[in-house]
Amino acid sequence: MPDNKSTITSLNDAPAQFGYLIAKTANQWMKEAADRPMPADLWNRIIYEGDLAILFASSGSGKSILSTQIAHEISQRERVVYLDCEMSDKQFHWRYEGFTFNPNFIRMELFPDGEKPPQISDEDFIIQSLEEAILSLGARVLIVDNITYLRSDTEKARDALGLMKKLKELKKKHGLTVLAIAHTPKRDASRPLSQNDLAGSMMLYNFCDAVFAIGVGSDSRVRYVKQLKTRYTEIIYGESNVITFEIEKRLDGFLQFKFTGYGSETDYLSARNRDQRDEQIIALHLSGNGVNDIARQLKISNATVSRVLNKRNVTVNNDN
Repeated sequence: MPDNKSTITSLNDAPAQFGYLIAKTANQWMKEAADRPMPADLWNRIIYEGDLAILFASSGSGKSILSTQIAHEISQRERVVYLDCEMSDKQFHWRYEGFTFNPNFIRMELFPDGEKPPQISDEDFIIQSLEEAILSLGARVLIVDNITYLRSDTEKARDALGLMKKLKELKKKHGLTVLAIAHTPKRDASRPLSQNDLAGSMMLYNFCDAVFAIGVGSDSRVRYVKQLKTRYTEIIYGESNVITFEIEKRLDGFLQFKFTGYGSETDYLSARNRDQRDEQIIALHLSGNGVNDIARQLKISNATVSRVLNKRNVTVNNDN
């Protein structure tokens, strides 16, 4: 009687391919990865070479200022293509008048008069055009400011997933680093930034290698950057160690986020709203809620709840 059982594949000598999948022993993967260098740190241990990263913030917080600064810094070592969907050339000139960028910084705008082939969507044509530009210009880094212009409805999870897949395919196909700029809907300024503030949050968040955000301090001159996701290290710039900046225009004409130090995010939240939040924490605690319940209801961290209760000399109860 014939044996209908499939022959078991041995992976001792070579990997096996099954359609879109490739299988190797765990030791094989480890050995091959060990022979490759650690991806280069491109910006502040937040963006690494080969990442698909997202920077998000609310309107008026300086997303374009910081993303241009990141592009300028990376262009000192890599060629950067920056798709600017936010500013006209005149606005860009006004913002950086007098400053000379590195020739590796290539800025692009949308060109609505370009001829689009039939039977292709606007979004697919933009992705196709980006790929053509990257190959022609020899770029290693792509920055898109902002992804709202590539997808008309990024707040819908299904649409966000489609967009991130295309950017990820572009990244993987050409060995790129991709930074996408996104926005956050109007949010409670007393609450720490989280992935829930990213429009189309979980689909966008899950598809990225790195996610970070800009917060605006209670002093309107202050900005801080908070790291929310990374694949290569532990979170360095979390709630208790955000990077702080002030926006300034240098004498050479460069508009920048000027580094001022590090701090706790709590110190930069809106003072009035922070007081209201603290009163909510106390009220919920007096109603019998534990730290975990309060944190869950107000969508803040357990550490923040404990800090407020300790500050008011209230006995902290972590039990629900």
